[in-house]
Amino acid sequence: VQLQASGGGLVQAGGSLRLSCAASGRTFSRYDMGWFRQAPGKEREFVAAVNWSGGMTNYADSVKGRFTISRDNAKNTAYLQMNSLKPEDTAVYYCAAGRLVAPSPNINAYDYWGQGTQVTVSS
Repeated sequence: VQLQASGGGLVQAGGSLRLSCAASGRTFSRYDMGWFRQAPGKEREFVAAVNWSGGMTNYADSVKGRFTISRDNAKNTAYLQMNSLKPEDTAVYYCAAGRLVAPSPNINAYDYWGQGTQVTVSS
């Protein structure tokens, strides 16, 4: 599976962005999808994950109620809708795919990674 993340940009605090992760191949629907982020000088951290069907989701506490992960298997694409953005959300955002039992925050559980898209939130 090859992943291509897009949709990042510069936004003011309180604004919204929607990230997309387009996957190649015909097996997208077999994979759980995750979003992670990495700020300068920090380790990559879990943001959100969704299972293969879209019926189960998992969120980091820091984004619960603000971010929504979803997927469209017909379009081979996963999404991350980010609302009420804060300056501390500034990071490079990565999408990832893995064959999991449930949507997982474990970075090591994912086998495939996209190239990342920059999100910058100004105060």
